[in-house]
Amino acid sequence: MLAPSNRRPFVNNTILAGLTLQDLAAIGASLEPTVLKQRMILQEPKKRVEHVYFIESGLVSLRIVAAGSVLENAMVGYRGAIGASFLLGGHIPTHQSVVLLPGSALRIHVDELRRVINERPQIRAVLSQYVQALALHCAQTCLCGIRHNRERRLACWLCLACDTADSHVIPVTHDYLSAMLGLRRAGVTETLIRFEEQGLIRKMRGVLHVDDRKRLEQRACSCYSIVAGAYTSPEQAIQLDRRAEAYF
Repeated sequence: MLAPSNRRPFVNNTILAGLTLQDLAAIGASLEPTVLKQRMILQEPKKRVEHVYFIESGLVSLRIVAAGSVLENAMVGYRGAIGASFLLGGHIPTHQSVVLLPGSALRIHVDELRRVINERPQIRAVLSQYVQALALHCAQTCLCGIRHNRERRLACWLCLACDTADSHVIPVTHDYLSAMLGLRRAGVTETLIRFEEQGLIRKMRGVLHVDDRKRLEQRACSCYSIVAGAYTSPEQAIQLDRRAEAYF
C-alpha cells in the first residue's frame, strides 16, 4: 500500500491517507470513530458484513474457524481495513476478525461505502491494492505453516505484529501463539526462551517486548519480507507475488 502522507495528519490509516483530498472528503463525511476493545469481534464467518473498519491503531487478528479449531491467517492494523475484501468481492466472509490489541478505527456502513466508491473509482482502486496485499498475506501464511520451521515462523509473526501494530510491545501469551500458529505450546515456550536468552525479546506477564528488531528479522523466514513488501506499493506487491509463486 501507499505510505501515509504527511499532508493528512488527521488520519493514521494508510488506505485513507493514500486518497486524494477530494476522495478523502467524499468518504470522510460517513466515517464514524470507533473504539476497538480487546477480544471485540468485528466480523464473523458466514455473516453479512455491516461495516468496513479502517483501523487507526491497535491490532486485529483474521482467523479461520472450523470444527472447533482456530488458525490465524493474517493481522490487520493501521495499514488495513476489516471488511473491504467482502465489499469488492461480493463473497460471504470466511474469516473471524477479533481485536487482539485495543485501539481505534473509522468505520463506514457497507452500503454507504459502496455508493462512494461507485461515484469515485480511485477509492475502489486504492482499496483493491490493499485487498491484493491482504490476499497475498493470507496465502503466504498458509505456505509458511507448511514449509518453515518453528523458530522462523515465530520470528516472522513477531516482526509482522510489530509492523502491523506499529509497536514493539505485543500482548500475546504462549497459549495464544500456540493456538494461532498451530504449534505445540512446549515448542513455542522453548523458542521464546531462546529468543530471550539471545536478547531478542523480553517476556513479561501477558506481553512480549521486542528488544532487537533487526536481529529478530534476520531470524525470520522469507515470508516476512514478502508479506511486508506487499503493503508498500502496487509495483513491489506484483514483484513479491512472483517471488512467492516460486515457492509452489
